[in-house]
Amino acid sequence: MLGTETTEGNELSLLLVSIADELYALDAGSVREVIRYRAATPVPGAPQALPGILSQRGAILPVVDLRLVLGFAAAEPDRATRLVILANADTELALLVDRVLDLATLPPDRPEPPPAALDPARARFIRSVARLQADLVILLDLDAVIAALHEWT
Repeated sequence: MLGTETTEGNELSLLLVSIADELYALDAGSVREVIRYRAATPVPGAPQALPGILSQRGAILPVVDLRLVLGFAAAEPDRATRLVILANADTELALLVDRVLDLATLPPDRPEPPPAALDPARARFIRSVARLQADLVILLDLDAVIAALHEWT
């Protein structure tokens, strides 16, 4: 559930990331660390959105390319590419993002349902949208991303 990590006044604590020049938010309470990109070890037969696995602090983590999960074209990693290590419920994973931008807080009444016209394949990964200053922020549903991983494997 988004918003499990709150700050004073019940504001939502979020990690802002960029994927394909769009602004996305992850529940900061699920984020364990952010690391520089390094190539994952490929796993034969894995879906394209799972480029491989990564050993991080003694744990083997699946790497999930959020560009591919959200229906964008793959991109070559560059100096800004990061891996966001998450722990959500019983699952730990590394999300591949184009850039990590900042931490932000959002009042709990700000998020709204995603637009109805959104492509259903993409909409299933979006919990809500919100305005943060002048920017539209798309709040990702980590439970839906994890559920899709279980479907694909």
